[in-house]
Amino acid sequence: MATVKWLFLDLMLLFLLLHDAIADHSESNAEKLTESKSLVHIGAIFDPDTLEGAIAEISMSLAIEDFYALHPNYQSRLFVHFTTAKDLVTTAAAAVDLLKKFQVQAIIGPQIPVAAPFLVELGEKAQVPIISFFETSPVLSPTEHPFFIRVTQNDSLQVKAISAVLQNFSWHEVVLMYEDTNYGAGFISFLVDELQENDIRISHMSKIPTSAQDFQISKDLSKLSTMQTRVFIVHMNTALASRLFALVAKNGMMSKGYTWIVTACLSNSLNVLDSEVIDSMEGVLGVRSHLPKSKELGLFDRRWKSKLHSMKPKSSVTEINISGLWAYDTIFALAKAVEKILSPINPSIVNPSNPSESTTDFGSLGFSRIGHILCNQILNTQFKGLSGEFHLVNGQLESSFFEIVNVIGTGRVVGYWTSEKGLTQTLDLTSKNDLKQIIWPGDSTIAPTGWAIPSLVVGTPVRLGFPQFLSVREDGDLNKTTYTGFCMEIFNATLEIVEEKLGMKIHPQLVPYEDENGEMAGTYDELLYQIKLKSIQKFDAVVGDISIVASRTDYVEFTLPYSESGVTMLVPVKRDNRHNMWIFLKPWTWDLWLTVFVACIFIAVIIRTMERQTENSEFGGSPRRQLGMIFMFPFYAMVIPQRELVVKDCSKFVLVIWLWLAFILMQSYTASLSSILTVDQLKPTFADLKKLRTESHFVGFQNGSFVEDFLVKQLNFSRNQTRPLSNFGEYKEALSNGSRKGGVSAIFEEIPYIKVFLKKYSSKYTTAGPIYRTDGLGFAFAKDSPLVSHFSQAILLVRENQTRMDRIEKKYFGENVMTPTLARSISSESSSLRAYNFGGLFIIVGIATLLALLISERYIWQKPVSLVNKYLTSQKSPSNEEELVAQPTTLRETDIAGGHSLSPDQAEDSGYSERTNFGHISGDTSAGEDETENAEAHHS
Repeated sequence: MATVKWLFLDLMLLFLLLHDAIADHSESNAEKLTESKSLVHIGAIFDPDTLEGAIAEISMSLAIEDFYALHPNYQSRLFVHFTTAKDLVTTAAAAVDLLKKFQVQAIIGPQIPVAAPFLVELGEKAQVPIISFFETSPVLSPTEHPFFIRVTQNDSLQVKAISAVLQNFSWHEVVLMYEDTNYGAGFISFLVDELQENDIRISHMSKIPTSAQDFQISKDLSKLSTMQTRVFIVHMNTALASRLFALVAKNGMMSKGYTWIVTACLSNSLNVLDSEVIDSMEGVLGVRSHLPKSKELGLFDRRWKSKLHSMKPKSSVTEINISGLWAYDTIFALAKAVEKILSPINPSIVNPSNPSESTTDFGSLGFSRIGHILCNQILNTQFKGLSGEFHLVNGQLESSFFEIVNVIGTGRVVGYWTSEKGLTQTLDLTSKNDLKQIIWPGDSTIAPTGWAIPSLVVGTPVRLGFPQFLSVREDGDLNKTTYTGFCMEIFNATLEIVEEKLGMKIHPQLVPYEDENGEMAGTYDELLYQIKLKSIQKFDAVVGDISIVASRTDYVEFTLPYSESGVTMLVPVKRDNRHNMWIFLKPWTWDLWLTVFVACIFIAVIIRTMERQTENSEFGGSPRRQLGMIFMFPFYAMVIPQRELVVKDCSKFVLVIWLWLAFILMQSYTASLSSILTVDQLKPTFADLKKLRTESHFVGFQNGSFVEDFLVKQLNFSRNQTRPLSNFGEYKEALSNGSRKGGVSAIFEEIPYIKVFLKKYSSKYTTAGPIYRTDGLGFAFAKDSPLVSHFSQAILLVRENQTRMDRIEKKYFGENVMTPTLARSISSESSSLRAYNFGGLFIIVGIATLLALLISERYIWQKPVSLVNKYLTSQKSPSNEEELVAQPTTLRETDIAGGHSLSPDQAEDSGYSERTNFGHISGDTSAGEDETENAEAHHS
């Protein structure tokens, strides 16, 4: 059986060799075929001397033979005119020549991506389909060009596969390297959009001209090797990529820690690259089109190699790639489409009325009779080809998955990407969403982190006046610069944690931001901006007393704060003058003094009213003496408590209430006065920002800090009112002199500096006004630097270690200086007691006094009550009005006739009797009225 099989293959090969010999005489064969078959001319433009061109030529030739061997009864025949073109000019000339001389009905190509836009425009003018199985720019869309057909997979899906690989390994920053052509730029634009959509940052884009020399490429690679990013995505043709990876290996960038990812443009041709190129690419990841395995593909591979030896025996090509299979399937699709449409239409070119003989006269081109129909027929053609299902969607091959290959040999498949499931190890429905074991550059099996720190240049501010925070000292003898201070101590502590976590040693290069005179070369904002302008200063980070401010986040990224902060006002203090002869008035405010005085008069008047009809001699005498007693009585009661000053019980009650009030007031006065005399009372000289602004006082700020802009833009100070200060000594001198003597009235500073200043000068200065919150002090890095998250986590660990933080703070600031609250903050409000503080007490005393007065002096309320009662009674019994009026007269006459006179006590008893009778009036209103009138007469 095996003998018969091999005999059949030998006969088939002999047939094909004879067919090739006949094909060499193309002109004569065409004439013979025309007699029995309809001949359709097809053009093919590529460079057969290149790897891709040679593969395409062999595959297309073999496809024509195979197709008509399988379909001998077809009435049509394709005749392919292979034309060589190495650049845009020769491609244009070849296309026009094919259209005018051979009247081709379709053109396959071009191989050169830069020539594709021109050829597509030419095809639309001549209404001839342009079919390309080579890589072309994705910007050239078949949906926008109806005569353009791309027999390759959709690049928009390929970029999704690349993005999925990056996300799988948590790589959030990449470098793009691509050929400097329309093809390269078009693909990169798709890739950039996809990466940005998934929050993957592009740290650098390196475009390499196809004509670049090796030294130019090496220069770019040297620059890239100094960057932190270690993930590189390469998109370029095989010729340029082969040179690139040879130089990559030479420059030591194919070692442990590096990651290289290549697009399908290169990974589809891995099996046809030289072994030296493959060796230089070991460990690279690639995304390529999926090629389903089949028996037909294995048989075709042997036949293709046989055709290769017969057509190009001296060629360096040894294997076919997927582009060759697409070329083979393209001929099959074209031949099927031609056969379906040929019978009703004559395949010819309609020439213009005034044709030109010049092959480069584009205006003299005609148009194809069958071009539009042929294009539609190709788009609707479906069959199972060697490359898989041939099905065009929107003018290009439909593809739903890609292979992820690891370049070990000619490529080892480590996974697949599908639009439905993403990354999987196999195409089974139950496959894991992951990739198989990958061998990375440097023969490592551990996935790279995606970044490294080849060098970390750290800029530091030069702060001569604040050594507690950062001190930069140069030792001329040792030629060494020493960095100390609280900020540097925190940085070193966090650096240790970051190195331990990453498992790598970081050697920061500290560079002071100073000028030729050893002073700071600019402001803090200018220092931070050097990170963005890396080509000038080359700072990767800035360490120091850097305040986290929103405006600075436009060009740097901050870590979490390692110290709390905020801005407040530092002012001199003024002492309460304890040598003032009127200091005894200080414990109470004027309103309380006035209230106490009024209360004294009120109490004296009430007691005088209640004691006026008693035998109390204290309130007797002349009106002048009585008036004096009213003013002096409250003091008599306190000074001479043993003396009997009042007689009536209600008066005694009021006097007790007064003494209780006086006792509380005296105790509060004594306490307040003691505090004033014994406690060192400090008050800020200024507490009102409005006063500072409107009265044109000068205010100070730390030279170079953001506080200057804060004063002008947020607190609305004039820039002429601000004064820069450089150290604590200048702070003290400026505040002591004040605005009138060339100093400042207040200094606006961040809280950590104020705490250190007050620790030394707390007796003369204090804080005042509100605290304007800021986010604290932090370290600054480049935008999207991977170090930010690691240092932020390390800062949290350092701050949570309270013992370590206390040790660092104590080393530079002393005990309890960097506490969350200010060490000393004094209110500008007066400590004197106000009337409002005793409001409740005065209300109680007032109510109790008035109640005692009403009980003691009943006539105050009895007469109004009787009048009301009289009015109500008159409303009820108007017929008895005359009797009610006459009876009081009879009673009064009887009393007079009998010679009765009422003493005050009797009058009081009479009033009591009247009140009792009045309370029990039922039906006899006359008696009640008589008693009432009688009582009133006696009182009178």
